[in-house]
Amino acid sequence: MTDSKQLSSQQTADLIGLLEVRFKKNMFRHQGMDWMNVKDKLLSDTRKLWSLNAMEQSGGEPDVIGYEPDSNTYTFVDCVAESPKGRRSLCYDRAALDARKEFKPENSALDMAAEMGIELLNEQQYADLQKFGKLDTKTSSWIKTPDNIRKLGGALFCEYRYGHVFAFHNGAQSYYAARGFRGLLRI
Repeated sequence: MTDSKQLSSQQTADLIGLLEVRFKKNMFRHQGMDWMNVKDKLLSDTRKLWSLNAMEQSGGEPDVIGYEPDSNTYTFVDCVAESPKGRRSLCYDRAALDARKEFKPENSALDMAAEMGIELLNEQQYADLQKFGKLDTKTSSWIKTPDNIRKLGGALFCEYRYGHVFAFHNGAQSYYAARGFRGLLRI
């Protein structure tokens, strides 16, 4: 039996090639990093490579934006200009999805992220990502919501407008065609 979270050798080669082109085109996101080190790390963890492919296939355009030398860990984040198209129209989590009486979306942001093996950005990570380009100027993205807010029925999302990152709240069960989520993956 084959593992469904494994890429074929051709899929791996295609993804590595695409990530290399993106890496070289956007050196401002990862100054001082060497592609060969990133590539070696990617090839050492095929499950994480599968997750990166899921990010790519859903429109996220993931790129490496950080490196932690103590743990030898690279951080990849969705760097697409607007919230990934393949991850929109989702309520926040399973409880919110189950609470909807009608017009349920197909999935929730937290469930989809878990299926992909990634995590949602928190508010600070979202704000930090904006230094690489003004993202979500027409869309918005769910972010990791603190438990105390979620227990009261709410969830947080962010967007970039008027030269500023805004964090807002909504009922966790809400969903909009222009709201998705950005993912983070540590390799």
